[in-house]
Amino acid sequence: MLERKNGFYAFESALHIFPDRSVGAEMGLLEWNAPDLWVNSYHGMADACYFFAEDIFGGQFCLKHDGIYSFDPETAACVFLSPDLEGWAEIILNDYEVLTGYPIAQAWQRREGRLATGTRLVPKIPFVTGGEFEIENMYPLEAVKSMHFRANLATQIKDLPDGAQIKWNIID
Repeated sequence: MLERKNGFYAFESALHIFPDRSVGAEMGLLEWNAPDLWVNSYHGMADACYFFAEDIFGGQFCLKHDGIYSFDPETAACVFLSPDLEGWAEIILNDYEVLTGYPIAQAWQRREGRLATGTRLVPKIPFVTGGEFEIENMYPLEAVKSMHFRANLATQIKDLPDGAQIKWNIID
């Protein structure tokens, strides 16, 4: 994929494929996957992943030993999508509205303008706590900050049962 197009945005920036190396403000794969950038913030929950793309909300797509997965930044849950990149691309093309957040990206940018490079839309009320997939619940945030922010949430709720009440401690 990177041989044909070395990093790009698609579906009105709803899908971001990282380039193989940083170019200007665009962060490359090695930098994005550097443990000290944000991966270590998940305290081991993201260690087996090599992240290569993200949706409009900062949900990651990653390579693992047996295929391509989605990675939920609020819970660190990985969901298997395909054994290979070709299958992943087909899945994305067949369900891009859901898998990339395209309708929200389109609506946001029509109302607020184009998102800056390296910026994702983050929910004000996290999705995992019932936040809505609506533009009123979104704000733009630099991708690295959004991953740290949500790693904080993921590590606090990782051992809680579904439906448990939480008090979210926001740590700088």
